[in-house]
Amino acid sequence: MIQPLNTFTDRLYAAMERQLTHAQLDHASVLEQIKASILICKKAMSKLKNYIAAYQMTAQEEITFFKHIKPQFYSKYIYYVNMYNYLMQKPTGGESIQEDYIRANLFELKAFFDHNRAFYSYYRSGMIQMDEVYFTRGGFDVFAELEDFEEDEQYSTSHDYKLSKIIANEKFQDFLNLELAKTGNEDIVALNGQKIFPFNHPQWTASQTDAAELLYALQTACAINNGNIEINELVGIWEFIFQMEINEPYHKLLDITKRKKEVFVFLNRLTNSFQNFILEKLE
Repeated sequence: MIQPLNTFTDRLYAAMERQLTHAQLDHASVLEQIKASILICKKAMSKLKNYIAAYQMTAQEEITFFKHIKPQFYSKYIYYVNMYNYLMQKPTGGESIQEDYIRANLFELKAFFDHNRAFYSYYRSGMIQMDEVYFTRGGFDVFAELEDFEEDEQYSTSHDYKLSKIIANEKFQDFLNLELAKTGNEDIVALNGQKIFPFNHPQWTASQTDAAELLYALQTACAINNGNIEINELVGIWEFIFQMEINEPYHKLLDITKRKKEVFVFLNRLTNSFQNFILEKLE
């Protein structure tokens, strides 16, 4: 008996997320992590497509699937492909060369959002009036949407792939803004017009290994974005905020796992210091 739509897709997505987390732990280089992540997403997308081929959706399920479920999977894939291309094409050179490359990528993203301004506004505002047109199959001119259309008409609508690209490009844009901020330009602004970090940068006075221990704990506990954030993203945010480098965080994780007496040195230190603080307050 075929599983209900939400049951199958929730389990498939959770399994994909677990595999993506393991990919970060199993590969030392960021590029290898991304290549593994692309393969994981492709396998999940294939399973999703095979399931839908055998499942008879109701009218409302069809809208839900193409507006919410399918873009969850495809946006992940597109994001990792964007990241792979970005890293593979990244030039060598000084800060100005790196900044020009990042700005060129941001310009391309801006052109994409400008080109799709009407639908982007529809998506961001949470509107539903055109859902039946945008997210059901068969009701559109293929040639009008050729740049964002999958060939399989039984597994595509006019706007589900476009929505996947929007979600992926938003995430990629956030990554690029952080990369740009790390070049030392303190005037970088985010989409909402706020400075990315409009304060004096604090100083991290513990060790790099302590920072890696904390970041892996936050990521695996789903404490940030419900776990929907890669460790390299967390490291990038951390490095920008504290203006420091965490060299080879994966190797620091391996060092942590090899500890003999006490594995979670920094986390235990945090617990003990906070516990002492609470006890002193209660005295």
